[in-house]
Amino acid sequence: MTVALVDYGSGNLHSARKAFERAARECGLSASSITVTADPDVVRLADRVVLPGVGAFADCRNGLNAVVGMTEALSEAALRRARPFLGICVGMQLLATRGLEHETVAGLDWIGGDVVQIEPNDAALKVPHMGWNTVTARRAHPLLKDLPLGETGLHAYFVHSYQFKPREPAAVVAETEYGGPLTAMIGRDNIVGVQFHPEKSQSLGLKLISNFLRWSP
Repeated sequence: MTVALVDYGSGNLHSARKAFERAARECGLSASSITVTADPDVVRLADRVVLPGVGAFADCRNGLNAVVGMTEALSEAALRRARPFLGICVGMQLLATRGLEHETVAGLDWIGGDVVQIEPNDAALKVPHMGWNTVTARRAHPLLKDLPLGETGLHAYFVHSYQFKPREPAAVVAETEYGGPLTAMIGRDNIVGVQFHPEKSQSLGLKLISNFLRWSP
């Protein structure tokens, strides 16, 4: 099995690789199955694809566009070959129709919706939403299997000023609370995305990654 972590100049790749290698070992897989790559052909043929992302939506989109053939390779792997796909942070947001951060930028449009600024209903809450927070499941998903969530459950690590608001409520798998509900996880078919950073989320993150490595949608 090969797991491609996409390198397009906009991801937290060192931490992500270490977390995926550890989770792979705990799953009984070889850490050598985890590959950081900027090669569209490697992504196209991978058994699983991970799209990290940090920074501004437009910068990440431009970085993806700058790697010739990468957008097409992602579509080939996720949409046509139906390989398990995980977007992380801005990598999740890129799945949207549009990002509205300072300017309107087209996303991949794999899951309809917009990426909009967080507007907490409590003026004491500052943006960005940064640090540890709970995650509440809105529907069952294989990546959340055996994960204790909710107010008494494990916490995830967030750093973001914008959130994905899917057009269809059913696309929301989990939410977090920060002056109102924020999308923490989205999904459809073989595609899933998390707003938090699993590579920084300790027990929750490692379990979610392990579930992703075992997932057969």
